[in-house]
Amino acid sequence: MSATERIPPRSVTADPDPAELLARGELTVRGRIRDASNAALFCTVALDGREASCVYKPVAGERPLWDFPDGHLAGREVAAYEVSEATGWGLVPPTVLRDGPYGEGMCQLWIDVSPEAELLALVDGEEPEPGWKAIGFAEVGEGRTALLVHADDERLRRLAVLDAVINNADRKGGHLLPTADGRLYGIDHGVTFNVENKLRTLLWGWAGEPLTAEAVGVLKGLRDALDGPLGERLSGLVTQAETDATRARVDALLASGLHPEPSGEWPAIPWPPV
Repeated sequence: MSATERIPPRSVTADPDPAELLARGELTVRGRIRDASNAALFCTVALDGREASCVYKPVAGERPLWDFPDGHLAGREVAAYEVSEATGWGLVPPTVLRDGPYGEGMCQLWIDVSPEAELLALVDGEEPEPGWKAIGFAEVGEGRTALLVHADDERLRRLAVLDAVINNADRKGGHLLPTADGRLYGIDHGVTFNVENKLRTLLWGWAGEPLTAEAVGVLKGLRDALDGPLGERLSGLVTQAETDATRARVDALLASGLHPEPSGEWPAIPWPPV
């Protein structure tokens, strides 16, 4: 996650239940993440001698979006976490909806990024090298183009499936957080769950390829969960129509057995891509 240089790096908490800490702990604002499109505050949260760093995005600081008129971005961020947890992949940092210094908002565990991890690259040539998947060509200045690629990484492939389920309209490179212990997290899920197909992502490398057996098994479990506890949790975070659309997307993925492809009806890659 990008932030101003004045925000110090903090380690992920080893608390066995970070969601409880985020939900019940005392929230203290330490600074503002200035390059965020909506109000995003760097905070600490403390409870019973435990402390962690987190991001707090108050609903009051959201900019209205004409194509996401219902609910609020904070609820969608929490809904994305709930779906991630239901997959068992743990791709979204612990995220809760709670009251804070500036009213109700999303509170998410802060993740420290490993600077050595390389997930995206610009390369010369028409085809990616082994271990990489092509996204598309990008202008790099002075009339020159380069091939934008992402790693052929199982963690990214899982995230591509999650994005297809939640209909992520903004999967940028800066939203990918690899950690030193080998985990990968995705953040910034405020523009998700729309009833219309709005998938925009950098993770198109598997478009049209068969889903893995693991992904199919996860999607089947997710479909059952959407008819049970997960569906109930989503009902307080997104609209019923959006929950129904999520079921339909899971059904469509299972029916095709393939990673989705760009529709061609709108830009498939978010801008800026990073």
